[in-house]
Amino acid sequence: MGSLLLVLLLLLLSPSYPRDGSARRRRGARTQSPGGRSHPPFWVSVSPDFKAVPLGGSLWLNCSSSCPLPEGFSLRTELRRGETLSGPRWVAYQLLDVRAWSSDVHCFVTCAGETRGATARITAYKQPSSVILEPPVLTGSDYTLRCHVTHVFPVRFFVVTLRRGGRVIYSESLERFTGLDLANVTLTYLLPSRPGDSGQPVTCHTRLNLDGLVVLSSSSPVTLPVPAWSPASKALASTSIAGCVGIFLVVGALCLRKYLSMQPPT
Repeated sequence: MGSLLLVLLLLLLSPSYPRDGSARRRRGARTQSPGGRSHPPFWVSVSPDFKAVPLGGSLWLNCSSSCPLPEGFSLRTELRRGETLSGPRWVAYQLLDVRAWSSDVHCFVTCAGETRGATARITAYKQPSSVILEPPVLTGSDYTLRCHVTHVFPVRFFVVTLRRGGRVIYSESLERFTGLDLANVTLTYLLPSRPGDSGQPVTCHTRLNLDGLVVLSSSSPVTLPVPAWSPASKALASTSIAGCVGIFLVVGALCLRKYLSMQPPT
């Protein structure tokens, strides 16, 4: 028993004996791979992390890392891939013929047996092929304005605006249209006529906003027509003109008669 107590006492006094869990803390301070190597901290970045591309366009994505000796780069995407360029700690990937509305592209880097990744979002859009504003038609007391926007994508991110003389008279968001195909859009608006409207220029404008990318298009200006005279209005105008002419004739005759009465007899 005495020899056993002596052994335990020597172990407790030994500087290599763990106290207060210090050995556990030292083991937890280092993470090792199955092969016994430490995992150095590193980051993975993809640039740009968001890109809007015209329908059918292409772009380059750069995948980089802080790993001093990367073991490999890889890319996961459903988009069509083109060329690949590489450097010490980066790889650039070309993506071709982008037609999907929204695609996530994942870049992965393996360093010391550990794999990390970064994600980019790629969207496609189509600017209107044409924006056409029909000549306004005056029906009753309202002008009918009809704007045609052709071959746009994605429709729900467009806003159509009508302007009269540079001022907005109507604006509508197309966010309720959730389809992901090329589409034609027609906007119809009834504009109440006001005095002085005739001859004013009217234009139709579209605005596409994709996370900060703004694409603008507009129509050629058209002119608000002069209101047409109805038969009743024409009859009233004719009667008024005839009445005015009659009054002028009576007044003229009276003035002439008075003038003649004031002349001395010859």
